[in-house]
Amino acid sequence: MRYADVHAHFDFGEYDEDLLQVINDCKEAGVKAIILNGVNKESNRKVLDLAKKFDIFKPALGYYPVHVAEDPLEKVEEEIEFIRKNKEKVAIGEVGLDYKFEDVNSSVDKTKSLQKKAFEKIIEVSEKTKKPLIIHSRKAELDVIEMLESSTLKNPVLHCFLGKKKLWQRATDNNYNFSIPVIITKLQQLQELVQYANINQLLTETDSPYLAPIPGERNTPANVSITAKKISEIKGFTEEETANNLFMNYQRLFL
Repeated sequence: MRYADVHAHFDFGEYDEDLLQVINDCKEAGVKAIILNGVNKESNRKVLDLAKKFDIFKPALGYYPVHVAEDPLEKVEEEIEFIRKNKEKVAIGEVGLDYKFEDVNSSVDKTKSLQKKAFEKIIEVSEKTKKPLIIHSRKAELDVIEMLESSTLKNPVLHCFLGKKKLWQRATDNNYNFSIPVIITKLQQLQELVQYANINQLLTETDSPYLAPIPGERNTPANVSITAKKISEIKGFTEEETANNLFMNYQRLFL
């Protein structure tokens, strides 16, 4: 069976000592593609470098919303322009909004405003380049959905979406896509989302090295098979049918 992990972070250092072994383990588990999500300028450059060195890695370039609020506006705008011009990216991510923060240097309203302005610019880049967005929405699900609905985007990917039921139903009805992490095995909220959504709207992710099936351990993309198996149970498909559908969704969106 073939699998794809559409959201992982291999540029943070957790895989520096055994990168080749992790890649080999992923290949043995049937993982054919891992989309690395950049989070700022330095991260994006590392993602591009890793994608050049290893065929299994595909680059997504982004600006994590918390970093958007922390960095100088000029730096953020320059990097968004770099993302727009880059020809190697398969997606734009990790981007979006994050309202779970504490910023002693600015008001909450100012921080939210900075994030939303940057996200608006990033949405425009996606509209112009036709590259899908991979979207972070922690504690900001409503604003993310409303901003997407105000755009012309047809293929956004909502990463580990944990909004209220009425919001994921709204997103599903808009035909947005959802990347489902391994923690679906524990979270009824994600299980209900998968039950409601069409199989064609679903993708697998790990958010490696985070969101491991065993808390405290390092996650790896090899674990996407766990997510696929759970989706097959919920949907009532065979594991092979589910894996094929999920991999075709990856191909349709990113290739």
